[in-house]
Amino acid sequence: MKTKNEHPGKILSGLIKENKLIMSPGVMSPLVAMLAEKKGFKSSYFSGAAFSSMKGIPDIGIFTFQELFDSVLEITKMTTIPLIVDVDTGFGEVINVTRTATDLESIGVGAIQIEDQVFPKRCGHLEGKELISDIDFAKKIYAAKSVSKEMLVIARTDAKAVEGLDSAIKRAKIYKEAGADIIFPEALETEDEFKTFADKIDSPLLANMTEFGKTPYYTADEFSNMGYQIIIYPVSGLRIAMNAISTLFDEIFLKGTQLEYVESMLTRKELYDLVDYDKYVKMDKSLGGDDLIDDSRSEQ
Repeated sequence: MKTKNEHPGKILSGLIKENKLIMSPGVMSPLVAMLAEKKGFKSSYFSGAAFSSMKGIPDIGIFTFQELFDSVLEITKMTTIPLIVDVDTGFGEVINVTRTATDLESIGVGAIQIEDQVFPKRCGHLEGKELISDIDFAKKIYAAKSVSKEMLVIARTDAKAVEGLDSAIKRAKIYKEAGADIIFPEALETEDEFKTFADKIDSPLLANMTEFGKTPYYTADEFSNMGYQIIIYPVSGLRIAMNAISTLFDEIFLKGTQLEYVESMLTRKELYDLVDYDKYVKMDKSLGGDDLIDDSRSEQ
């Protein structure tokens, strides 16, 4: 379906139009993103929470746009599946959002996700969130769409936890009217809430299947049956990786050896296959003129 020159936003839009169930695992680095693509996922997700954690800081919107841009660029250079990028509150007011959208589309981002919290924001599944007005947020959505050619814009509303489900539905309708391509109701807590929201909103919908939050552990098929097409797993990979690393470090610190865990590791060959090591070796030889030297010798 995708072609070499097709923008990831157009690819993602095509998946939505084909009514595909789009599971998007959180990716924290180019290597993890490459693995997601190799495993067959059609989209991946760059989480603000995971990005903050990788930098050793909490998810309260204190990293800069340039930090996010540089890390996202490393991923989009190495993968072809659409990347959905969490841009928190957009890195400023309406005019700032236009630059956020323009710059990220220019490096091949498939979709950006903006939320209607007051800056600095809070994790969507924790208490203490505050919202900007629905009209002010609609202006941000309109601004992002006005400068986006192929990249999609996802409007996340945190209103359910702050103002209730009815407010979340009301806001979502306004955001859809402002141009949002996809609506993301954060921190819904029951099947009835998910179904009610889906019944009221005529838009592609995104659900957040994060761990240790307010949302029960629904399967992708269950979300699909409730009316949600895109399912994100924002911090799952980071959590399981850090737990495995923690266990390994305990073993090395206490016993002075990693031997017990070698069988659980990615082998050297598997890692080299993932980064396509052989391609770079062949390229190095070719650029070094080795092939030409060999040919000239064979003619002598």
